[in-house]
Amino acid sequence: MPRYLLTMYQPDGDPPPPEFLEPIMAQVAALTAEMQAQQVWVFGNGLHPPSTATVARLVGEEVLLTDGPYLEGKEHVGGITIIDVPDLDAALEWARRVARIVPLPLEVRPFQR
Repeated sequence: MPRYLLTMYQPDGDPPPPEFLEPIMAQVAALTAEMQAQQVWVFGNGLHPPSTATVARLVGEEVLLTDGPYLEGKEHVGGITIIDVPDLDAALEWARRVARIVPLPLEVRPFQR
């Protein structure tokens, strides 16, 4: 089956307060458990803030390492989920379910084979 990457984008800045975030994370955990039970979940996790990133870039013959995200922006990748489903329609249905729980933009992209 094809694999799809669900990429969640979140605004820069501090995370929401626990009273807002905890119920959302509980719903995300329940949906992840459902994905696992239906054997479509491959991998997923949240990421640390962009300030923890290191960028490796080839400059001439040297690989230059720099701190911080590759791009500066008002949003960043906050987490990913990889799913293994029959087709794009199935991937989009899972994305709809995630988007109903997490009020953030979610990008769906297929992996190349």
